[in-house]
Amino acid sequence: MDPVEALEEISFWLERGRAESFKVQAFRKAADVVRQLPPDELVRLIRNGRLTSLKGVGSRSAEVITQALEDRVPEYLETLRERGTESLASGGHTLSSALRGDLHSHSNWSDGGSPIETMVAAARTLGREYLALTDHSPNLQIANGLSAERLDQQLAVVDGINADHDEFRLLKGIEVDILEDGTLDQLPEMLDRLEVVVASVHSKLRSDKKTMTKRMLAGVRNPHTNVLGHCTGRLVQGSRGTRPESEFDAAKVFAECAEWGVAVEINSRPERQDPPDKLMRMALDAGCLFSIDSDAHAPGQLDFLQYGAERAEAVGVPEARIVTTWPLEQLKEWLSLKK
Repeated sequence: MDPVEALEEISFWLERGRAESFKVQAFRKAADVVRQLPPDELVRLIRNGRLTSLKGVGSRSAEVITQALEDRVPEYLETLRERGTESLASGGHTLSSALRGDLHSHSNWSDGGSPIETMVAAARTLGREYLALTDHSPNLQIANGLSAERLDQQLAVVDGINADHDEFRLLKGIEVDILEDGTLDQLPEMLDRLEVVVASVHSKLRSDKKTMTKRMLAGVRNPHTNVLGHCTGRLVQGSRGTRPESEFDAAKVFAECAEWGVAVEINSRPERQDPPDKLMRMALDAGCLFSIDSDAHAPGQLDFLQYGAERAEAVGVPEARIVTTWPLEQLKEWLSLKK
């Protein structure tokens, strides 16, 4: 087995299981180190018992590398694969199995941890038919948001990836900030070139209800917007601590989502669980479409869709109203209505 592939797969399973980030990064760093070495040098280091002399290669990584070069699946990887056969969520299995794609993911072009190609490989391994690459827009500087120039460069990369795959589609997208005045944080001519626009609020989350409602309504009404991302901005757990829901007139916002054909995102990240069940039911009653998305910032997090499916199924969201269960052609037809 290729040692780099073994180390990368271990990182995937650890991410999926929500392991501490330092543990995930240890294996990913070891993979980067091994990737730079000629095979003969790697064999020589193993023979001399000096593999751990490489900066970034610890005892567990060395064990994995050695066993992989012995042309067998490393024991640690076998253990993680066995754990991976267990579902992440306790419910929502029927809906989870119906999901075909994901309209919200990030790469290392903004604040994700992995190259686009690695995210695509993980999505394909999970059986996805499509994935939208939605790195952040320029206003979110802390997340290395993409300028128009960098976005243009990224679109060329996406074209190259799609040219290599016949049965998988990487959709051109962005997670664009809804700015304080309600405009979207990217040039309209660049948004015209995209297939998926997830519009989200990332700043001034504690604004008063009237201000936030006006801002969100403007974002929803923008003809480029396809998906309203993590609508309350809340955090319920995790390393960033907790954050209360933003205050806005949900009835008005969801009515406009239904009117303009904007899907309400069911954000699957465990720390978000956004929207809350009460608001999900309001959106359902308003006639909204939904998009169950991972908001993945790393390959293993792409499987977080299971959490979103569990919540959607518990609330009673019909499969037909979830755009990420649709075949690609049906999805593209819906997306094209906003162009």
